Order: sequence, then C-alpha cells, then structure tokens
Amino acid sequence: MPKKRVVLTFPPSLVSQPVTYHLVKDYDLMVNILRGVVTPNEESGLVVELSGAKHALEGGMKYLSETGIHVQPLGQDIKWHEDKCTHCTACIPACPTQALTVDRESMEVSFEKDKCIACELCIQICPYRALEIQF
Repeated sequence: MPKKRVVLTFPPSLVSQPVTYHLVKDYDLMVNILRGVVTPNEESGLVVELSGAKHALEGGMKYLSETGIHVQPLGQDIKWHEDKCTHCTACIPACPTQALTVDRESMEVSFEKDKCIACELCIQICPYRALEIQF
C-alpha cells in the first residue's frame, strides 16, 4: 500500500474543518497523525502519513490543495550513522515512537526509520552525533 508523509499547513479559516474525516471517509485513506500543532484562529500544522491506493492518495492530495491547505513532503528525515553509534542507549528514552530501540541481550541500538516522526529529540541527546537531520 503506497504511503506519503506530508506536512499540512492550515490557514486559520480551515482549522475547524473536518479535513482528516474527509480523507478517511471520502478517499478511503488511512491517516496517521505523526505530529501536530493546532490552535484556533491561528495557522496550524500537522505532519501526517497517508496510506491507501494510488488513486486514493492522488485524490486526497488534490482535495487538500483545492481546500486551501498547503501540502509539502516531509523533507526532514533522521539519519542514523550506525558506525558512529556506541550503543550507549541515551537516545532510547527520548524517542516517543520507539523508532530507536535496544536489544537487551546484545545491548545494541537499532533504528526503524518508518516509525520516526523527525521530532529531533534524539539528535539533541546523542553525545556521539550518530543521529542527524537530513533536508
């Protein structure tokens, strides 16, 4: 099933509209909200992962644009440099999605990019700079 990670920026006039409802109901898309800041009467934003059939994704993206929501691809991704990682596990408690985990037997850290929401908490904590943001 195709997926798209996008940043949605809502003008103040659209904050109270049921946008995610329409994506689910009208376009048969799965909407996973990764991060969001929504404030009444102010520009707001959501980072979402949309998944569904190709034609449904295209239709949903068109709907968002026509509605007046600014849509852009999630340009930030976290890159894990395994060669720099000492497996100190400092990043593990900081990761809200468990994209970074530790195998308790081997005490080795692993990174699942698909779970990452690019919150950047791990970057601030890693003493070895094994994690970085990619634009």
